[in-house]
Amino acid sequence: MCHLLLGSVTGALLAAPYPAVGADPMRSARPEPAPAVTTKIDRALESAWAKHKITPAAPATDAEFLRRVYLDLAGRVPSVAEARAFLSSARADKRRALVAELLGRPVYARHFAAVWRHLLLPEADTNFQVQFLAPGFEQWLRGQFERNVPFDRMVRDVLTTPVERDTTQQALRGDSGTSPIAFYLAKEAKPENLAAASARVFLGIRLECAQCHDHPFATWTRDQFWSLAAFFSGIRTQDRGGGFALPEKEVLDRRELIVPGSERFVQATFPDGTEPRWRFKVGPRQTLAEWVTGRENPYFARAIVNRVWAHLFGVGLVEPVDEMTGSPDTVTHHPELLDELAKAFVESGYDLKGLIESITASQAYQLTSRGATAAAPLFSRQQLRGLTAEQLFDSLAVATGQPNEFREDPRFGARNSPRTEFVMKFGQQSDRSVDHEMTIIQALTLMNGSFVSGATSPEQSELLSAVLAAPFLTERGRIETMYLAALARTPTANEMEKALAFVAKAAAEGVPKRRRDEAVADIFWALLNSAEFSFNH
Repeated sequence: MCHLLLGSVTGALLAAPYPAVGADPMRSARPEPAPAVTTKIDRALESAWAKHKITPAAPATDAEFLRRVYLDLAGRVPSVAEARAFLSSARADKRRALVAELLGRPVYARHFAAVWRHLLLPEADTNFQVQFLAPGFEQWLRGQFERNVPFDRMVRDVLTTPVERDTTQQALRGDSGTSPIAFYLAKEAKPENLAAASARVFLGIRLECAQCHDHPFATWTRDQFWSLAAFFSGIRTQDRGGGFALPEKEVLDRRELIVPGSERFVQATFPDGTEPRWRFKVGPRQTLAEWVTGRENPYFARAIVNRVWAHLFGVGLVEPVDEMTGSPDTVTHHPELLDELAKAFVESGYDLKGLIESITASQAYQLTSRGATAAAPLFSRQQLRGLTAEQLFDSLAVATGQPNEFREDPRFGARNSPRTEFVMKFGQQSDRSVDHEMTIIQALTLMNGSFVSGATSPEQSELLSAVLAAPFLTERGRIETMYLAALARTPTANEMEKALAFVAKAAAEGVPKRRRDEAVADIFWALLNSAEFSFNH
């Protein structure tokens, strides 16, 4: 009876929550031809490598690719069962099949909703009032990504969402999951804040640098900034006291504003200098949204493609991703490739999943991070990227067998949840994952914090205790399981030899089973605290 119970617990902890990749025996093992967009990526980068006489890094191993794509698309490492299923699969197209499977799971929508919430509502990282709005906004974003809503439509919905008293009150009650109204509340409905955020995220332009004055070395002028802000000038707010103003309605024929500190009025004008074509009873925000997401817009598709590329590689085809034009510090790599990808993105109907599938299928994405060749700007090997606070917490939770409820985003009031406390300690990281640095407090949290300490304790950890007690696992099997849980790979022959020797030595020094269990737990603790765990390779 005891053995049956242990087997049940271990099976539940290690079982895959979705069908294993490659489990369908009727599916052909022949790989499908690469998408046309993937071929364009490969040819463009191969040409650059040849021109600069660079030999690209070796292809990533299956384990390296597995962990990378899970972190990029699911925001966490794979479970032991997910890792075993993929690594044991004989399918020739299993990498592309895994990407398609992940894009179809709720975990993809959850992760990308968090990524885009951070971009659109960065105020939630420091502002308690905006933190209250963030879960509802993420809920709305999650629905968009789950349905794979065309990205241009999603952006239009953000820019044109009704700004009314009822919608605002609904958001303040914590029920904002039906609209992106939180974007306006977080920006205090101020035209300058809305213009700056919209230009930065959707167009890859930092217009706010010209908010106060013209910069001698920048392309954008102060008038251009306030001309964009004028599209939001019709939003009327009501002061609720304490400097807290709420949007309540919109005056549709208001499309001009006065430049602060002057007596000059500016009319709403697109950043490229073109004049809007105004229509009867069509508000300026809708006119702006149609221009932003229009097929002829020179910025939108390129900006979104560049953000997706940077998400998958750690570095964009244009850097910085928020200043793709107009800055003397802007550096462009492979401009022809960016144009090709932007064109294909538009022609696909702004299909974000299709773009991700094309990039992850490319030779460059599937290269190893090992080697001395340049990671960027030639993308001849993958870049090491530090995990975000959310990725680190969720990966620790999966690796240590925590239930799904433990990993869910906390709602308002859950200030002391493990996830909230962890993210607060690890949240102050650079937006550029390649510039990742860990503070002393963060390192100590991983080494000695209650979360990791409990998860690597033979007495407290549900996963670890079940693995240690499982009668069907050998010593090698236990060590292999710890490696799969933490690093999504099996140990090398040298690592296995050292781990077995460490466990055998510990067992010989005291009560054999207790010391053996402590030694295996120590190995697991070391893996979770390794650089290999805290970086995406």
